[in-house]
Amino acid sequence: MFTGITEQVGKIDSLEVAKDGGRLRVALPHAGDFAASIKLGDSISVNGCCLTVVEFLNDHFSADLSGETLRRTSFGEKKPGDLVNLERPLAANARLAGHFVQGHVDGIGRVTRLLPEGDNWWLSVRVPEDQRRYVAEKGSIAIDGISLTVACWQEGIADIAIIPFTYAHTNVRAMSPHDAVNIETDILAKYVEKLVARQKSPASSHLSVAKLIEEGF
Repeated sequence: MFTGITEQVGKIDSLEVAKDGGRLRVALPHAGDFAASIKLGDSISVNGCCLTVVEFLNDHFSADLSGETLRRTSFGEKKPGDLVNLERPLAANARLAGHFVQGHVDGIGRVTRLLPEGDNWWLSVRVPEDQRRYVAEKGSIAIDGISLTVACWQEGIADIAIIPFTYAHTNVRAMSPHDAVNIETDILAKYVEKLVARQKSPASSHLSVAKLIEEGF
């Protein structure tokens, strides 16, 4: 489990891609607490995708990519030199600064614009059609592992206001139109949909939309 708060931006050092999988090697910009805390077998979010550290040195780590990971994420389109957002798993006693992010990428979105507005920026991303039902204006969405708020939602495009800190401390600064980005929609929306679907089933019992509202959902 992650929060969508990028801790460090790494750089792809190498990326081996085959039909049934591959291996990603990420260079760390500098040593420090982040690098010192990583060990073999750890989970780490790379552009919002939960991966397992299979090799680690002071200035880089490597992770294996399954065929499913390559099909579901943007890694198949990445290349050495590309920036990636990194986050360690959420500690049980830590503050939840963003929103609950599983590191399970739902699909690939496409950047449609990145435009300055004063000191801030507007980032627009086209969300995959099969994920659009989980997106809501003012709701949470993870884009390349960054916890963001949908400022405007229309015709399958999420418009997001990017503040200077986010621009400077994530890979947003390197994004361009048509770039592929990893999308993870809000986990709460998925579970509510599942519960409501069960309520509509003949086999369902006591759950209803009215009951969910009564319980505070």
